[in-house]
Amino acid sequence: QVQVVESGGGLVPAGGSLRLSCAASGLSWNMYTTGWFRQTPGKEREFVASMNQIRDEIIYSDSVKGRFTISRDIAKKTVDLQMNSLKPEDTAVYYCAVVFWTATTFENAYWGQGTHVTVSS
Repeated sequence: QVQVVESGGGLVPAGGSLRLSCAASGLSWNMYTTGWFRQTPGKEREFVASMNQIRDEIIYSDSVKGRFTISRDIAKKTVDLQMNSLKPEDTAVYYCAVVFWTATTFENAYWGQGTHVTVSS
């Protein structure tokens, strides 16, 4: 059974940093593309960043490019999202999703339960 678990959310002042981690069990961790998404009440889920370990491909949304960095921790088997220069508009529930590396969308991904990130002004 596949399980996806996010960790690392919290409250941080504007300009601060947080590091989120995504751990997926029940699958071959490095054979999957990991994506980070976020959602605020009343809005659709928004793509943040993704990493395809097989293709060595990383993608960022324009809203986080230059501030967020997605990376993998081989020892911990996690895909992390380092978030710097946080803004109040980054406040959201952040979700991790994993999908087999050949997939072109996250339509059939396994999703975590989400972790809250709050950036105070």
